[in-house]
Amino acid sequence: MTAVAAVAAVAVGAVALPAAAADHHHPAARAHHGTVYISGVQAHSARDHSVRALDREWVSITNNSRRGISLNGWTLSDRDGHTYRFRHYYLAGRSSVRVHTGVGHDTRTDLYQDRRRSVWDSVDKATLRNEHGRIVDDASWGRRSHR
Repeated sequence: MTAVAAVAAVAVGAVALPAAAADHHHPAARAHHGTVYISGVQAHSARDHSVRALDREWVSITNNSRRGISLNGWTLSDRDGHTYRFRHYYLAGRSSVRVHTGVGHDTRTDLYQDRRRSVWDSVDKATLRNEHGRIVDDASWGRRSHR
């Protein structure tokens, strides 16, 4: 039932996914969706290269359990190796945080990578790893052409 809720959250967050997005989650992570997972993505718009657009580019991380969890040392990365490391962040139970690409002031619900260039492309993959480097979840969207 939790996996259904996670899929519903991603579907409801369709505003956050590009129109051509095909969401895919790591098989091992899918079985453990009761804890922390990637719940939404707003990828880069190829038409908008403004600094403001970087604040609208984000990945949402959700803790679906009742207990809070420290994300200290966890990482969020894309296919190209751009990596954001969580520092001193505690994700409360039954809550989410958006990790924005752009520059801003971190809050309880919004974290900023402080980057000046886009990270999440229209075809990409976000990977969330714990402090031991193990994959907790991943999500892919768009289509990668095969040559």
